[in-house]
Amino acid sequence: MSMTEAIGRVQQIQATLAELSPKPTGALAFADALAAAGPASRTTATGAALPGAGALTGDAIVAAAKQYLGVPYVFGGEDATGMDCSGLVQRALADLGVDVPRLVSGQSTLGTEVPSLAEAKPGDLIVTRGGEHIAIYLGDDKIIHAPRPGKDVRIVDVYFDDSDIVTIRRVAPDAPAPVVGPAGLSGLSGLNGLTGLGASGLTGTGSPSITDLIASAQSAKAALLAGQTR
Repeated sequence: MSMTEAIGRVQQIQATLAELSPKPTGALAFADALAAAGPASRTTATGAALPGAGALTGDAIVAAAKQYLGVPYVFGGEDATGMDCSGLVQRALADLGVDVPRLVSGQSTLGTEVPSLAEAKPGDLIVTRGGEHIAIYLGDDKIIHAPRPGKDVRIVDVYFDDSDIVTIRRVAPDAPAPVVGPAGLSGLSGLNGLTGLGASGLTGTGSPSITDLIASAQSAKAALLAGQTR
């Protein structure tokens, strides 16, 4: 294979990877929404300062929720005058610039699933009561939630176990999303030699061989295809 043919082949694979790259969903969509909101710091409805844009972390979700401690339970409520369990989740994430569904049924599909309570991290959403209640995990076996009429938003010890949990959802990304595109493929395993690829990227001391580059690109393409067919 000539140098020109090799470059053309690799660029063709790059274009295919860009087309196959899925649109951000779940936790990555939250991160994108937050990044798009701008760099300014935020405040909650109570006036408390929160981390700026791009700071969608479990700790930020916990901090946002804690601003509503003591707010009375109001069925259908979603602000500092009164809120229910899903209203608290919606409000806390809205304070971080992220729009989420209003009801537990929608919130229970956000992000990625956490297998068990033992693996939960601060900021994870825990759905219980057959899908009718949602709480935010704080760590150290504690949650914050709006329990029921006559109560208020409060922190309590975890009072359930895995058998009572419908799902645990992680909406804060564990790590930055990989950059995938025709001009940059950093972050994808096996594609280190393809970032910003051009004719100059195929020559020089220490550069990967043409065969290695094409093999890496084909491997990544196969991995993306496999992920989309699961």
